Amino acid sequence: MFTGIIETLGKITKLEQEGSNLHISVNSAITEELKIDQSVAHNGVCLTVVSLDGNTYTVTAIEETLQKTSIGNLAVGDKVNLERAMILGSRLDGHIVQGHVDQTGVCTSVTEKDGSWIFSFEYDESTNNPTIEKGSITIDGTSLTVVNSGKNSFSVAIIPYTYENTRFGSYRKGTVVNLEFDVIGKYVAKLMQKST
Repeated sequence: MFTGIIETLGKITKLEQEGSNLHISVNSAITEELKIDQSVAHNGVCLTVVSLDGNTYTVTAIEETLQKTSIGNLAVGDKVNLERAMILGSRLDGHIVQGHVDQTGVCTSVTEKDGSWIFSFEYDESTNNPTIEKGSITIDGTSLTVVNSGKNSFSVAIIPYTYENTRFGSYRKGTVVNLEFDVIGKYVAKLMQKST
């Protein structure tokens, strides 16, 4: 479980394909605190630490993860949002995030607005994933509040701190992101479908 509050940015140092798996090496400020078998969210994707080497650690993404997320689009030198699993008993500053990406979305616009930014996104509506005004959404692992909600689109407002300390500062129109929809909203939507 995660909260969607990004701890730090990591830098991809190596990508190695082995069969259908992709080994991803990341240099980060939190590496010294990690242990093998520990879960870390990378752009919202929960991956397990498989090796440690100085300030660099390695995780492995399987074929299903590569097909359903944007992790396979990473290149050496790219930055990734990082969050370690939450500690039971800590404050839940974001919202309940599982680290299980539901689908990808595409940034459709970035608008600066009086010192903050409005980012708009679209996603494939056939998955029936819901957003609601003032509801929670996770974009590349970042817990956010929906400010506009459409059938297959939504917007979020980004403050300067988030813009500077997550991947949001690099997003442009066309950027592909990982989306995890609110877990409670997903259960409610599924129950509603069964009752109709």
